[in-house]
Amino acid sequence: MTETDAALRTLAHNVRAARTRAGLSLDELGRRAKVSKGALVALEKAQGNPNFATLVRLADTLGASVSALMEGRPEQRVRVVSADTVMPLWKGEHGSEARLMLTTSGPAATEVWRWTLEPGEEYPSHPHQAGVTETISVTRGEMVLVVDGVDYTVTAGQTATFDADTTHTYRGTGTQTCHLIMTVHLPPGPG
Repeated sequence: MTETDAALRTLAHNVRAARTRAGLSLDELGRRAKVSKGALVALEKAQGNPNFATLVRLADTLGASVSALMEGRPEQRVRVVSADTVMPLWKGEHGSEARLMLTTSGPAATEVWRWTLEPGEEYPSHPHQAGVTETISVTRGEMVLVVDGVDYTVTAGQTATFDADTTHTYRGTGTQTCHLIMTVHLPPGPG
């Protein structure tokens, strides 16, 4: 079995388990997440190939993090993750990419992402569930963060944070690749 097959099986298991815990039928999960029932059936059979936006919508609908849907059980007390061992969940046409490095455990998990944005390339994100906040720290280059249609320039050495339950876009600007670390702070799950 390839690494991709194993990852798809883990994703299928985790989505099915989260859907069952939430008491949702395939129809209801599909309606709430705006994903077709056929795509959900294929995903739960480890036959689908969901894109990044679909994974985010499913995670938001299920009250989970994207990585909680993708990761197996933690094997060690300390995890060290190298960017080159994590497949990008989004790739832009000009070489931009987003890699979900890891998610912290606990009642209010935090996802840690590593992004690159090429000049002129952008990723529009749909609003997340209420209570989700994002923090963007630019380590090299510059970008424009668009929240509710307002542009905010964020350059190397700067950090921005915002409530992510509204439309937002990340856009590379300047003349060089923008490198950034994004953290997505999820609200506490049902106790």
